[in-house]
Amino acid sequence: EVQLVESGGGLVQPGGSLRLSCAASGFTVRNTRLNWVRQAPGKGLEWVSSISSGGFTTYADSVKGRFTISRDNAKNTLYLWLNSLKTEDTAMYYCQVGLLKGQGTQVTVSS
Repeated sequence: EVQLVESGGGLVQPGGSLRLSCAASGFTVRNTRLNWVRQAPGKGLEWVSSISSGGFTTYADSVKGRFTISRDNAKNTLYLWLNSLKTEDTAMYYCQVGLLKGQGTQVTVSS
């Protein structure tokens, strides 16, 4: 059974940093394109970043230069490093494989 479990969210001040983790089971992260998506209160799902099976990474313009996606093949885990956080980054963050998402982890950026 394919499962994704996100963690690492929290409350952080503007300019702060967080590392989100997504523990995967039922498949191998190194062989699969993986995404991070987010949903802010009252808004639709927004694509944030992707990493291909070959390790190629892409980012939404809104996070480029501030967020970094990576994976640890040995731990079968996907990460998203969030730096220089802004209030508009407040959202529930999900990792995604195909159409499957985890339960999400909440990121709140507030002073």
